[in-house]
Amino acid sequence: MLKLETPIDQIPRIQLTYRKKLQKLGIKTLKDLFYHIPSRYYDFSNIVPINKALLGEIVTVQGTILEIENTRTWKKRMVLTEAIVEDESGTIKAIWFNQPYLIRNIRKGTRVSLSGKVDFAYDNTFLSNPAYEVMGNKKELTHTAGLVAVYPETAGVSSRWFRYIIKAFFSLVAFKDFLPETIQTTYKLLPLPAAIKNVHFPRSSEDYENARNRLSFEELFLLQFFILRERLHLKKEPSIAIPTDIPLIKKFVTSLSFTLTNAQRLAIWEILRDMAKQEPMNRLLEGDVGSGKTIVATIAALHAKHARYQTAFMAPTEILAEQHFNELSKILAGEGVTIGLLTGSTGKISYQGSATKKQKRKDVLEGTANGEIDILIGTHALIQKKVTFKNVALVIVDEQHRFGVDQRARLSRPQTKKSVLPHLLSMTATPIPRTLALTIYGDLDISLLNEMPKGRKEIITRIVPPAKRKDTYQFIAKEIKAGRQIFIICPLIEESEKLEVTAAAKEYERLSHTIFQGYRLGLLHGRIKPKEKERIMRDFKEKNIDILVSTSVVEVGIDIPNATVMLIEGAERFGLSQLYQFRGRVGRGEYQSYCLLFTDSASRQTHARLKALVEAKNGFELAERDLKIRGPGEIYGTRQSGLPDIAMKSLGNLNLVKQTREAAGKLLEKDPELTSYPLLQEKLNQFKKTIHLE
Repeated sequence: MLKLETPIDQIPRIQLTYRKKLQKLGIKTLKDLFYHIPSRYYDFSNIVPINKALLGEIVTVQGTILEIENTRTWKKRMVLTEAIVEDESGTIKAIWFNQPYLIRNIRKGTRVSLSGKVDFAYDNTFLSNPAYEVMGNKKELTHTAGLVAVYPETAGVSSRWFRYIIKAFFSLVAFKDFLPETIQTTYKLLPLPAAIKNVHFPRSSEDYENARNRLSFEELFLLQFFILRERLHLKKEPSIAIPTDIPLIKKFVTSLSFTLTNAQRLAIWEILRDMAKQEPMNRLLEGDVGSGKTIVATIAALHAKHARYQTAFMAPTEILAEQHFNELSKILAGEGVTIGLLTGSTGKISYQGSATKKQKRKDVLEGTANGEIDILIGTHALIQKKVTFKNVALVIVDEQHRFGVDQRARLSRPQTKKSVLPHLLSMTATPIPRTLALTIYGDLDISLLNEMPKGRKEIITRIVPPAKRKDTYQFIAKEIKAGRQIFIICPLIEESEKLEVTAAAKEYERLSHTIFQGYRLGLLHGRIKPKEKERIMRDFKEKNIDILVSTSVVEVGIDIPNATVMLIEGAERFGLSQLYQFRGRVGRGEYQSYCLLFTDSASRQTHARLKALVEAKNGFELAERDLKIRGPGEIYGTRQSGLPDIAMKSLGNLNLVKQTREAAGKLLEKDPELTSYPLLQEKLNQFKKTIHLE
């Protein structure tokens, strides 16, 4: 018997050419093959006598091949394979296009089953490109009876091949059902072998719905148990308890030039309450673009400093790290806080908010190691071996929620023999739908900033058709003459950064020499060196650039209060969440701002999707819509998480998510180390190797 974990390349019956092609679909083991779930099904259950095959219907007929031959049409240079099929009621022609090899598979006198659409041409009805199957002595048909699976394919690997190979291996595989019987009974789940069989070869829609439910449940259950157990283990780790200094916080908040929203006040209280515990905080601060996450994080860092501890503040890009450095230096001026900046290309130190000059990286590293620097801001350079903190108690991570225990341990490396983990505060401007919050981010406590600061003007969003392009350019020229600045985002081109850069460069040249000739344009993309990026962004911020043409590198965190127009070319190529991030780059100052969505698409679906951005009241509402439209894998990059597609698609099913969380929670409470469930423990160990939710 074979095991589900058997690698495909160890199975002689699967030829080398197929193995390479299966790799493209992410199929590396037998489990991957069996969990390669059909995307849809043909309904070939309508088996009729030939004389009852009606025009326009999809039917299955069964009979004997009377004639079969290949002919060539010179006009279209196409090979037609034509056959005459007979049963007791009559005859019908079947025609296949460009499949000349069929005459070797379907010979004269062969009894066959054919399923396809009844078409009409040249005064004759015929079956157009029907699925075929030689019947012989078969008791069960695979390709032409009942509900027939259609799979995600790649060149050279058809749905027919998948049906054949899965059926051939089904009886050779040992399916160990790792879900405890109590869970199967409580949630009315099919046994694993029945679920696998029914999802690939269902007899009815009820069969495959029950099968999908079981397979979705088990994968989400494993994820929930893994996440909840990691959370439980984390809570047992020691951390630094920092008593809440209410007078300090009140004094600082009163000194601010703006009033905090109620959501910000609640988030600050939740964070300080967590930091007062001896177990490490693991909190996600989630809020719309411009909702004020940075000031909340700054207050947490100030709180740590006054308790004589350090904060590490990590940003995803050098541009954003520099921006955080400048912003915190300004906010904390006069508070006696020393702030450092460390990226791959530079180092800076801000002494109590005073103006800074570039420092040697060595000075920043020394200041961090001896405790002189209270807050060190940087990119992933912060967790390199050369960086040593004297007493870090808080880690703030912007737009990266999977910052793990090992990475925290690296930051707290120089601590005494008794290892302690710093508190973790993650921040995101991508609102997370509830189902994802309960699963992929289920180990994080969540604070929501669902209010915008007072006085913030709503960004006017418009879908711009090709006919209005000229008028839009004239509007942009008026904005520039009024002293404002413009972002122009070039479309995402497949998944190629090189092509995206080329598109941005071409658009920059076109606009510079035609429509916006005489204006000051800048170009920004991911292949520009960090120092050059820094110079371009500084020029844009200091109003030395009127229009910044860019790829999606401006998606996160860039703050230009004077920018009032975000023009997005090929808007239909981006996801709603990404478009929302782009829009958040404007509207950050006192001026009315606009987001203009250029699209050449006439598709109703495209316009419905873009209209969701125009109408959504906030990012949370938009995130829910985006989840329904595209699915969680596309939004959050979790297609790289190792989860099968069936589990990814089920992340939108709130009821199923709640059930799996409930089941995982109960089992965790009863037997956290799964000592009574060795099969489940083995499965969980395999699962941990496949997921990488960084």
